[in-house]
Amino acid sequence: MIYRKRNGEEVRGNEKQDRLLAWLCGCAAGRFLLRILACPKISRSVGTVMDMQVSAPIVRIFVKKNHIRLDECEKQHFSSWNDFFCRKLRQESRPIAAQTDAIISPCDGKLTVYKINEKLRFPVKGRTYSLESLLRNARLAERYSGGVLFVFRLTVDDCHRFCYIADGKKSANVYIPGVLHSVNPYIAGRFPVYHENAREYSLLAAREIGTVLMIEVGATMVGRIVNRHGAARVKKGEEKGYFAFGGSTVILCFQKGRIAPDADILKNSAEGVETLVRRGERIGSVSCKYS
Repeated sequence: MIYRKRNGEEVRGNEKQDRLLAWLCGCAAGRFLLRILACPKISRSVGTVMDMQVSAPIVRIFVKKNHIRLDECEKQHFSSWNDFFCRKLRQESRPIAAQTDAIISPCDGKLTVYKINEKLRFPVKGRTYSLESLLRNARLAERYSGGVLFVFRLTVDDCHRFCYIADGKKSANVYIPGVLHSVNPYIAGRFPVYHENAREYSLLAAREIGTVLMIEVGATMVGRIVNRHGAARVKKGEEKGYFAFGGSTVILCFQKGRIAPDADILKNSAEGVETLVRRGERIGSVSCKYS
């Protein structure tokens, strides 16, 4: 799996993870195991273990293997895997883009951007998904026809905290339970991932960019999507919430003509390559010309 940095440099992703997922999908034994792992009760049980001190030794091995920069974190010692997984980064390690017209990334991750077409269906790594079925709300999905959709795929090496991208008024959260599958693209080509995953969405009314639809999607063995606020006034860069244990996905939808994604991200997405982004960095701009 190839990712592309903002400077155009290409980097290779976790091939061992891809091979494991290929085995899980490619044989009967693997698919049976995947269904067990995706069971909510199993997911919660594993999540409980990952909250315990017994899981702490995994952290040191993982940090070394994946070259995690602990100097970016508020603390360097962790009591459990989830303590590490939900780690907070120092504010100065993820500065908010200074440009007043900048649209910022809500999280660290691998980004793909799509135009929402008139049929309200959008592709995600070889499959086409309906925004209506994702939300289970046809009326809400219709509001984003012709708009832009950002998919941020978080893997286990990413910080799993996410922030608000603008000042505004946030709605209450809507939670949709579901069967949990991996968000890895290999799985996405074989299962209706976002249709079956647990997800939570809310709306952010922001003066400059209209009403932004914010969706968090849980993945295999993610027991929790934690949103810090219900209906509230929020600030750009303020922490919105976090995921506990596993890979996860954040999705943003913008209404037609409100924003323009950055050119490199559009180019990479058109070529089927995910762009590596970090929380707070610019990924687009306020615009009335992109339509």
